Amino acid sequence: MTTRVLYQRAPDERVNWLGSIPFFLMHLMPLGILLFGITWQDVVLCIALYVVRMFFITAAYHRYFGHRAYKMGRVMQFLMAVGGSTAAQKGVLWWAGHHRHHHKYSDMPEDIHSPRRGFWWSHVGWILCKKYDATPMSAIKDFAKYPELRWLNRWHLLPAIALGAACLLIGGPSALFGGFFLSTVLLYHGTFSINSFTHLFGRRRYATTDTSRNSLLLALVTLGEGWHNNHHYYQSTANQGFFWWEIDISYYVLKVMSWFGLVHGLRKPPQHVLDGNRVSEVEPARVRPSRPRRVQPAA
Repeated sequence: MTTRVLYQRAPDERVNWLGSIPFFLMHLMPLGILLFGITWQDVVLCIALYVVRMFFITAAYHRYFGHRAYKMGRVMQFLMAVGGSTAAQKGVLWWAGHHRHHHKYSDMPEDIHSPRRGFWWSHVGWILCKKYDATPMSAIKDFAKYPELRWLNRWHLLPAIALGAACLLIGGPSALFGGFFLSTVLLYHGTFSINSFTHLFGRRRYATTDTSRNSLLLALVTLGEGWHNNHHYYQSTANQGFFWWEIDISYYVLKVMSWFGLVHGLRKPPQHVLDGNRVSEVEPARVRPSRPRRVQPAA
């Protein structure tokens, strides 16, 4: 699969190297295990923090705030947003607002993180660009009306700092570097891989007008987000694994939560959607002309 650049970036779409220093320093933090060592408890902590926070990113930031794929009460909504904020991937309104823009213009020139702008740019470059620091409030009005979410979006680093401090206090330096920092970096690139790899590698079931693809490997790494062609074909569903053999751990957890009334109204694609608009595995992905697409209305 080619990664040839088709869309050139605008002059103001440049990485803010100075402002990106904290992001790059984060990648050096796991090296602290060379000084403080790492125990099997730290490894367990690292895995646990990765899985739990990946769930909050996929189920809350993405499927709920990005697509309103299910419903929950206001308190639970805030708690899920706090959980997502512990991943240190910026504020919930920032994350979901930019994601909605991606779906509106997926793989078109207006898409701010299409691989058609280059693999590195789609994976992480756009996040480090000063142009996209601001939260696109116009794209996320339905959630921006809540003052507690606006507050959390502004102070989005507080939950991550609190989690890191808790790791240090409870498990010492090795838990901080080997548990918190290492899992955070892995979480970054697990999440970012959906913007980059799943628009370049994998199989296409549905004839979407973007380059989205399905990947079992990335579905395992991201608790279900790897079924990306499914998702781009029919966005507002709580499950991204459309068939029983498509593993979607985030959906399984949401289903269990629904049994206890923590969430409800989990959307699933109707049968005619599952059966329609198929393509052969060898058909190349097409990039549509530069015009906005209609995004499924929020509930």
